[in-house]
Amino acid sequence: MPALSLVVPCYNEADNLVELHEQACAAASTLGVDVEFLLVDDGSSDDTLAVARRLAGTDPRVRVVRLSRNFGKEAAMLAGLRHARGEAVAILDGDLQHPPELLVPMYTMLVSTDVEQVVARRDRTDDPLVRSLLSRLYYRLVNGLIESVRIQDGVGDFRVLSRRVVDAVLELQERNRFSKGLFSWVGFPTGTVSYRNVKRGAGRSGWTLRSLLNYGIDGALAFNSRPLRLLMHLGGWAAMAAVGYLAVLLVGYLVNGVTVPGYITTIAVITGLSGIQLLAVGVMGEYIGRIYQEVKARPAYLVHEVIESPGHEDD
Repeated sequence: MPALSLVVPCYNEADNLVELHEQACAAASTLGVDVEFLLVDDGSSDDTLAVARRLAGTDPRVRVVRLSRNFGKEAAMLAGLRHARGEAVAILDGDLQHPPELLVPMYTMLVSTDVEQVVARRDRTDDPLVRSLLSRLYYRLVNGLIESVRIQDGVGDFRVLSRRVVDAVLELQERNRFSKGLFSWVGFPTGTVSYRNVKRGAGRSGWTLRSLLNYGIDGALAFNSRPLRLLMHLGGWAAMAAVGYLAVLLVGYLVNGVTVPGYITTIAVITGLSGIQLLAVGVMGEYIGRIYQEVKARPAYLVHEVIESPGHEDD
């Protein structure tokens, strides 16, 4: 059994894998421990699989898990964790934005202290002001909604986990996975290593504004039912406002007699209540859709093949 498994979800990272492998090998040499490299090809459309095959053919420590199609990063991470054999498991992106050299202090902290997972926290020194403000606003909003966990700003999926934490995460069988929350939910003592933001290597990020928005919604809904409760409160306040407005109209009728109803007011009330209703239906639909996915119990991913070096020996 290797001391450390490096799980790398890969989607169109052909131009970065060789450099990532070299940097990770340097980090492994510094650590002086047995390491396995687990590259998870998440249905890439470029030469990622071919590059990963070549690496597996030249380095017996490299294993490649090829998924049958693109299932998304969450599924790729789950596949990597399930196939990892190490006593400790590190997760890092394949785009070089997670510096492999940081594995040295992270793994050292894991084995030399009583922590069970070590996370890398990225500072936002070089981020654009608008992006930094939006990020802080999002984390404040999400942490205000989530009931059972707390998500730290700047902490992503780059982390080193003990085997105990990996096994605990793998026991969570939900299909709609939000790993940032899951790693926090399982608990265990956690250490933090800070680092400066690193620009992506070659290629373009697969994260679009739409996918980031959907990911943010997943985070907001994954660990709480407060949006439903907020809608209930909103409905209650709307009902109270309607009763208050009715009382104002009644007083006006008693004082001034019959008056012509306000057209603009009527349209505003109808539009406002319709918006609240559509919002309520949308939020409930999100929860119902997640229930639907869980009930179907489809696997999070399907493996097409596992590629190993001919000289690789199973433990």
